[in-house]
Amino acid sequence: MKKQTAGKERLGNLAPEFARLNDDVLFGEVWSREEQLSPRDRSLITISALFSAGLYPQLKSHLIMGKEHGLKKEEVVEAITQLAFYCGWPKAWSTFPMIEEVYGDE
Repeated sequence: MKKQTAGKERLGNLAPEFARLNDDVLFGEVWSREEQLSPRDRSLITISALFSAGLYPQLKSHLIMGKEHGLKKEEVVEAITQLAFYCGWPKAWSTFPMIEEVYGDE
């Protein structure tokens, strides 16, 4: 998995310790534990959590990352369809255009 630097790039000047924790601990230590969960599975879990909380800017970033980790468009659509019943129909409506933007006509 490639080194995550979004924290330092986006928040390094404002919140350097938060940026370090984001890049080095969350992505450097937790996400790298591939023997416990694959990056693909971690992406699906993270997409589900962000969807349920309605955190759309982060959700879009993790849809992109999920695609990079091998999640197929159909799998993400199916996950959001199921989650709509538990987390909210309007959230699904808000998410499907992001999926379309990230995956296109795949």
